[in-house]
Amino acid sequence: MSHATISQSISIVHPISLSHGKNAEVWDTTGKRYIDFVGGIGVLNLGHCHPGVVEAIREQATKLTHYAFNAVPHAPYLQLMERLSAFIPVGYPVSGMLTNSGAEAAENALKIVRGATGRTVVIAFDGAFHGRTLATLNLNGKVAPYKQKVGVLPGPVYHLPYPSADNGVTCAEALKAMDRLFSVEIDVSDVACFIIEPVQGEGGFLALDIEFAQALRRFCDTNNILLIADEIQSGFGRTGQRFAFSRLGIEPDLILLGKSIAGGVPLGAVVGRKPLLDNLPKGGLGGTYSGNPIACAGALATLDAMTDAHLKTWGSQQEEAITRRYHAWRTQGVCAYLGRMTGVGAMRGIELVNADGTPASKQLTQLLELARDAGLLLMPSGKSRHIIRLLAPLTIEPAVLEEGLDILEACLRQLA
Repeated sequence: MSHATISQSISIVHPISLSHGKNAEVWDTTGKRYIDFVGGIGVLNLGHCHPGVVEAIREQATKLTHYAFNAVPHAPYLQLMERLSAFIPVGYPVSGMLTNSGAEAAENALKIVRGATGRTVVIAFDGAFHGRTLATLNLNGKVAPYKQKVGVLPGPVYHLPYPSADNGVTCAEALKAMDRLFSVEIDVSDVACFIIEPVQGEGGFLALDIEFAQALRRFCDTNNILLIADEIQSGFGRTGQRFAFSRLGIEPDLILLGKSIAGGVPLGAVVGRKPLLDNLPKGGLGGTYSGNPIACAGALATLDAMTDAHLKTWGSQQEEAITRRYHAWRTQGVCAYLGRMTGVGAMRGIELVNADGTPASKQLTQLLELARDAGLLLMPSGKSRHIIRLLAPLTIEPAVLEEGLDILEACLRQLA
């Protein structure tokens, strides 16, 4: 099928065309089967065509396909916000709004914090990814390809090192950089918010340092600064918990949601402390398609499936399988380029490095092709595109997961 009518500015990782999928398997238009370790880039924690989600979408489509909530409220939006407010593991009353995507959630969060604080400065982190819209581009902690050729971006935004055991940046180093920022670059009283991923996605599945997270929470409280947690990729069970911020022992003021919120239907949300969400004038938040009834139905079915027991079981089973195989590969020396394993729970990355410790980006490109030819779809991440991010559905059958890891092992052995 020709791509002539598709913008060439869209980068495609796998040059195939998919036809259909079921749970953790997909088939292309030639009939070839693949095991899916991409999951729509973290959208399909419940797999392709989850029966409960499909049935909910089908039923809703016979009742009401669309209504703009800010024109006339509809039941699926109201029901979903009630369910989400109970699903968010914080001790304060939760309010929120639905959006079309995670990036739109981030954009609205910026409006909310400006309205609540009267400040404009945002602090983000190196390696961050918060979206491709104009405002979220400036939050991203990476220039190429996202910020190239687009000119002056909305600001002001400053970046700090992201502290993680996975990248070698310590809590002390990040706090020192933060002290310098407020000593040299910006007055702390001008800062509206920090925005941070509890586990970086695009940045290479790096888990945030717990000590730093708690120090940051205290700093924000002391200086009347809001803390936004971007859970768009790490949320909805990816780490074995509802949300990744829970492992940090903190509560964010605002939380960004998206990706796996609705089983594959476009939907996002920004939720958090009710006074923050209520501070803008009437009409300051909203959107035509935001909280579409069909998307809400998919999200309600998703929440039905994501019980704490299910999330814990799915997360621990996948984590155990991945870590067991990874350590076996290290012990057996299956690949000279095999580096560290990053992330937490079922949100895991595998780093490819050269003998001198530099990123083995060329080998990762080779691995993507080898795996695809062998029937396994993988996704790169990291600043140098040298970290494999594993995003198989949480619901993947154990035998299919092992089959996928067998293919990965065989392809790692072939790297040169």
